[in-house]
This record gives sequence, structure tokens and C-alpha cells, in this order.
Amino acid sequence: MRRLFPVTDPTLSAAADREWTFDELAEAYAYPAPGEWDDGRWLRANMVSSLDGAAQHEGRSQSLSSAADMRIFGTLRALADAVVVGAETVRLEGYRPARARDAFAARRAAAGQSPAPVIAVVSASLELDLTAPLFTAPLVPTLVLTGAAAPPERIAAARKAGAEVLIAGDGARVDPARAVRELAERGLVRLLTEGGPRLLGQFVAAGVLDEMCLTVSPTLTAGSAQRVASGPAVAVPERFALASLLERDGFLFTRYRRVRSIG
Repeated sequence: MRRLFPVTDPTLSAAADREWTFDELAEAYAYPAPGEWDDGRWLRANMVSSLDGAAQHEGRSQSLSSAADMRIFGTLRALADAVVVGAETVRLEGYRPARARDAFAARRAAAGQSPAPVIAVVSASLELDLTAPLFTAPLVPTLVLTGAAAPPERIAAARKAGAEVLIAGDGARVDPARAVRELAERGLVRLLTEGGPRLLGQFVAAGVLDEMCLTVSPTLTAGSAQRVASGPAVAVPERFALASLLERDGFLFTRYRRVRSIG
């Protein structure tokens, strides 16, 4: 792994291109100090894209990833209070509960976090496989965010399965800004979303995304795969500033922060 930005050592050479430890990655991707947060929470996204803009290949993102990308993926999870993900991505990617990682145990304990991050599933219909390990065997209870108009019988079934259901919308759909507030009110303020593209598009449109971690994969897919964020275009594009840029095996690991969120 090489740090390309910010440049801390102008003599950086290929000899410095090595696998970073989890401690080094944790420091590189640490959440900002609370004083930098606009409203007591920080939402970052982590996505991967091919060179031609595909967020997935044949419905999944795995073929665009790499070993270094997965180490960063694991680090970002290990730093978060909660991982927010759309129900469709849960189904397509076969989501399982987050696990406790020995490499991050002391860091999480010092931050007052649970041993593993909470998985928070956003679903309007609540058409979820409640027999999946995500609901039957989590280290910490899985959360489900839905709207007030969700089918009452499915809300009851999710609660019976052990999930905590949070109402985060007045109608059938989840209000992205309210979802973030509901999680923050439960002390889940270091938030990470892994998509999918439709959910990320909703966070972007609502203006609640603080940070974008985008892996640029040195692959070409063509086809008609979704972008990393999809949905209606925002009225005015929001400006983000480059915070860091890492490279490993041709993969670029970018991190951008919303300009107005930086103290």
C-alpha cells in the first residue's frame, strides 16, 4: 500500500509498497474528532467501481474487489458503530452478521463500542429472510429501518425473529435523514453504508452523506451495471474534497469528505 495523498514523504518509492497493518489502516480511516461533526453523527459510504463506472458485475461487487480492498472493507466495518445497508444488497450479497475482530477489540472497547458493529437493514416492504444468519445468529441484534406504513404482520415477524425495528418514515418508504437521526439517537453515530446504489443515491439526495470512500478497480466491464449511486439527480451537485488517496496493485483507494462538514 502506498499513500499518494496527502504526501508525507517525497522520497516514497516502490520499496514502501507493502501490506499495511490493521492499526495503520485504522489510523488512516479514523472517523474525525467529534468537534468536526455537524450534528453529532458521521455517515461515510464505501463502494467500489470499475474504470468504466460499474458498481457491480453480474449483480455482485466481489469480482471488482481485491485483497487490499477487502482489508479496507473490514477496517471500515470495524471502525463503525453501525453498517447501514439496503435490503436488496442484503439479498444479492448474502449478508451475514458482522463479526468481532481481535485486531480491533481494544480500539472498539476504548471508544465504548460493542464488540462488532450493528447491521442496520433499510427495507420498505420488510420482505426479508428472517431465517438467515443475519437475524438468527448476530453478535449484536440486527436493526431494521422501515416506514410507518410497512405491513404490521411483517414488523411483528421481524421483532419476533429478534430484530429491533425502527420506524424512520411516515409513509411506505424510509426517510434517509430520519434513518440517520434514529440511529444517532441510539448512540450509533459512526455510520457506514455499503449500499447498494439506490440507498446511497437516497443518502446523497437527502444531503446526509459526509464522506465517500471509493475504490477504483483497474477493471473494465462494459454492460449496463448500476453506478455506485443511482436515483433522481440532485438539483445542485455537492462538492467533496479529497482527504486521502492510497494505491495497491493498481487499485486506487480514494476518500473524499463533504466540504461543508470539515471544521
